Amino acid sequence: MSQVPFVVAIPARYGATRLPGKPLRPIAGVPMIVHVARRAVEAGAAQVIVATDDARIAEALSDHDVIVCMTRADHASGSDRLAECVEQMGWSDETLVVNLQGDEPLAPPSGVRHVAEILAASDAPMATLATPIADAAELFNPNCVKVVAAGGHALYFTRAPAPWARDAFAATRDALPAGVPFLRHIGIYAYRAGFLRRYTTLARTPLETAESLEQLRVLEHGYRIALDVTPEAFPAGVDTEEDLARVDAWFRARA
Repeated sequence: MSQVPFVVAIPARYGATRLPGKPLRPIAGVPMIVHVARRAVEAGAAQVIVATDDARIAEALSDHDVIVCMTRADHASGSDRLAECVEQMGWSDETLVVNLQGDEPLAPPSGVRHVAEILAASDAPMATLATPIADAAELFNPNCVKVVAAGGHALYFTRAPAPWARDAFAATRDALPAGVPFLRHIGIYAYRAGFLRRYTTLARTPLETAESLEQLRVLEHGYRIALDVTPEAFPAGVDTEEDLARVDAWFRARA
């Protein structure tokens, strides 16, 4: 178990566009948000907090070892919701806060711990994870967010294929050349609480807007993001009815 003390904050909004009521949708008979909170507890978090604006989500968690932080309904992003949570909880600026998305019931506890460990070992205000890209179709898929990294920090995040292997891709784009560090970004973050407070005051930036990737705001404002490869695979989260059925089947097969 990690010796790095950290908290996990899970933003959970009821009104998801593609899957309304997503946090409460049952997976093997248990609301999805409960599964996500269990992953955070298994990771060894000192506290697990669900930040929500909906009393139904709070009620679903009432019998579990989770703190519910009721937040405003008008937040533009999960990061804004967590910033309000930081204030309500009164965490010190150096508190390590892991942002685990509320639609990640299969998030491996080892990965949740590792992103906190990366941040604790760095002087960056924020950390995240990546995993090697397996095939060309994944690299060329704009829904797969790529990250270019060096020296343990992210240089850039993009929906485009990157880095561009010029000579190899001039010959074929059907296979990935060996020796090129193609990485898919995994959307789990750790922040120092003081930076999470500051982040939500930063203006949106041109690259963030163009790529529709919120993390680019951090880089464009001159801050660093520590990065490492995840120690264990992160299965895809839940965005659709098909995803829900897939995850439900996974849990039932292991019951």
